[in-house]
Amino acid sequence: MYVETSYIKSLIQQGEHQQLDFKFEIADSRKIARTLVAFANTDGGKLLVGVKDNGSIAGVRSDEEYYMVEAAANMYCKPELPVEMKRWTVDGKSVLEVTVDRKEDGPYLAQTKDGRWRAYVRSKDQTLLANTVLYKVLKNKQQQSGVLVEYTKNEKLLLNYLEENQWITQSRFCKIADVSWKHAEKILVNLLSLQIIELVFAENRVYYQLSEKEHDFC
Repeated sequence: MYVETSYIKSLIQQGEHQQLDFKFEIADSRKIARTLVAFANTDGGKLLVGVKDNGSIAGVRSDEEYYMVEAAANMYCKPELPVEMKRWTVDGKSVLEVTVDRKEDGPYLAQTKDGRWRAYVRSKDQTLLANTVLYKVLKNKQQQSGVLVEYTKNEKLLLNYLEENQWITQSRFCKIADVSWKHAEKILVNLLSLQIIELVFAENRVYYQLSEKEHDFC
C-alpha cells in the first residue's frame, strides 16, 4: 500500500505537464481520445483519472470510467491505440493510471463529435489541435527515407531571419519571402522534420523558432 501511495503521490506532485494530465472524471470518451493521441503524437505520457486539476485525489467513481478509456483507445482513436491501465488505491480512493507510449507510426487521430478525424499534440500541459504544418511533419515520421531539403534563398532567408529575431509566423514568412502560403508550408514542414526549427503554441497563435539543435549547430 505504501508503494502505491508514494508512487501516485510523486506523480501528482509534478503537476500537469507535457507528459502528465489529470482528469477528475471521464464523461466523454471522445475527449479522452484527444489526450491519448496527443501523448502518442508527442512524447508519450500518463493520464491519471480520479485526480482534480489542483492535484487533490477525488477517486474514480465507477468502473464505467475504465471502460470509457477502453472505448476512447479502441473506437475513437485511429489507428486503435494500445494503452496500459493500472488501478491504484491511494488514501482509500481509486486512481486509474493510463500510460501511452510515443508512437512513430502516426499521426494518430481522434474522432470529433461531428465524425471527423483530427490529430492532436501535447504542448506543456495542454492538448492542442495540430495545424496543417505539424500534421504533415507527423506524416513524415512514417517515411523510411530521410527528408530531402533543397537549400534555396527562401530557406536561407528564413534561417537568417530567425538568427536575428526570436520567432516568425507563417504569414510573416510568406510576406518577407514573397511566397505562397502553400510554398511557405512546404519549407516549414521540411525544416521542422529535420528539427532545424521548432513549432511553438502561444495564445491564439502558432509560431516558429530555431530549435535548440540549430542553436547548438550554429
